[in-house]
Amino acid sequence: MTKTSILFVCLGNICRSPVAEGVFRQKITDAGLDQHFEIDSAGTAEWHTGKSPDSRMIEAAAERGYDLKNLRARQVQPGDFNNFDLILAMDEENLMNLQDVAPDEPAAKMSLFLTYADNPGTTEVPDPYFGGNAGFHHVIDLVENAADGLIRSLQKDLPANSS
Repeated sequence: MTKTSILFVCLGNICRSPVAEGVFRQKITDAGLDQHFEIDSAGTAEWHTGKSPDSRMIEAAAERGYDLKNLRARQVQPGDFNNFDLILAMDEENLMNLQDVAPDEPAAKMSLFLTYADNPGTTEVPDPYFGGNAGFHHVIDLVENAADGLIRSLQKDLPANSS
């Protein structure tokens, strides 16, 4: 069985993209669809490579039942553009950064993650890093919405006997 591979991308891979990975992973597991997907997250910058997600995001995610403790930041690599089917950026700046470093004809489709959300009120997942706790919870709200929409979109291409 061919799996659909998805890479979530933000700037440092310690707030938005790891929570997108964690939320999407939990939602597909809960739906019995995890065997159909490979999921990862990365940042366009290398500053936090090897580090855990931001402790405030770990805590906010845990309050909603998402475990991010085992995730580690990494930077987007050239091979990612051909190893993933879908690369989802959290904001326009990171999408432009991805497009700038992508090969001429990447295998991966690149877009903004919130294109999958139902009426999010914005096109970008804001970076909560310099704000208070409410910003982390707002990010999770947006990510949950987009993850649900992404699952609905991708389920159309799954075998008929999938959940």
